[in-house]
Amino acid sequence: MKRVITISAIFISAFAFAQTVSQDTTSTKNQQQNAAQNIINGTVSNGITVGGYAQIDYNQPEGANGKMDVHRMVMLLGYKFNDKVQFVTEIEYEHVKEVYIEQAFLNYSLNDNLNIRGGLMLVPMGIVNEYHEPTTYNGVERPNVDKSIVPSTWREIGVGVTGRFNNANLRYQAYIFNGFTSLNGSKTLGGSNGLRNGRQKGAESTINTPNLSAKVDYYGIQGLRLGLSGYFGRTQAEDDVDMIDGADVGISMFGLDARYINKRFSARGQYIHALISDATAYNNLNSANLGSELKGWYAEAAYNLLPLTNEQKLDAFVRYEQYDTHAATQDAGIARNLSYNRNEWTTGLSYHVANGAVVKADYQILDNAAIGNKSMGQLNFGIGVWF
Repeated sequence: MKRVITISAIFISAFAFAQTVSQDTTSTKNQQQNAAQNIINGTVSNGITVGGYAQIDYNQPEGANGKMDVHRMVMLLGYKFNDKVQFVTEIEYEHVKEVYIEQAFLNYSLNDNLNIRGGLMLVPMGIVNEYHEPTTYNGVERPNVDKSIVPSTWREIGVGVTGRFNNANLRYQAYIFNGFTSLNGSKTLGGSNGLRNGRQKGAESTINTPNLSAKVDYYGIQGLRLGLSGYFGRTQAEDDVDMIDGADVGISMFGLDARYINKRFSARGQYIHALISDATAYNNLNSANLGSELKGWYAEAAYNLLPLTNEQKLDAFVRYEQYDTHAATQDAGIARNLSYNRNEWTTGLSYHVANGAVVKADYQILDNAAIGNKSMGQLNFGIGVWF
């Protein structure tokens, strides 16, 4: 803990001393919207909308070589056919060499309270899976709860409805998706990254059991947004094995999340819990180590060190997260791996040099139940943009 306080003091002193610029606005980049929502809610009457976001990282673990990476570069394209029909897509380059389609869906607006969507869409679970543009969260890297438990960026092909009931201060989403695959080539579910290997990402996805995903957000208190999400179904097995015991597993995932902003103070947190059925048969069939429960949570607080009259923003933050992809294994027929029970401290600064551009620095203390008090440290620097 002393290392966290020391590093925080160094970062805060160094960055705060350097800031002398004063501007005349207080706006920040759409704290409560993501890229797709910006396109759908934009002011373009008809035609094409172009945007993007990017993230460049430097990670320096203690006692090891550092890593520098153009982590992601995403191009956003939207087309408005008329007042009711829009198409939204994100084309993502990861690590300079991998190309993915992150979203590609058609949105039909029946009225202010009801939209019908179909295509490749984000699963509404937690915060970062939907709001993952680098200027919308603190820390160079996304929280690991969102990587290993959710797992971000999680998107699948489906159809559903979304909308608002402004009188009740509610936003809702409900979708039918194809869901995780039971086997991704030679990769199985389980281990340190939980369900992450099962993401199909819209690439020739297989489906034999539709899955339900839904989320409700409440925004009736100024500055506060609360989310309740759920995901229910089974993994997708190939035709030649779908009747074999252990070919798929059942998944019930629940999420709670909160975001709060009040002048210069902000905070966020979330809790995710996944229950897995038929894990024993799955592990026996595939020589896997999928637990019967996965869960994690984090809490974060931040404070803007610059005056509210400044267009720029300098958030000093601290985040604690705890997550375990082997939260329970007694119903999975395997021994619990304590190294999958992890807790992390992250503290640092997010310097928003302009509306849509951020420079980040943070220090992490990484721990797990297997190594006890022998924690590892990592220093991170990053650049993020969203336009």
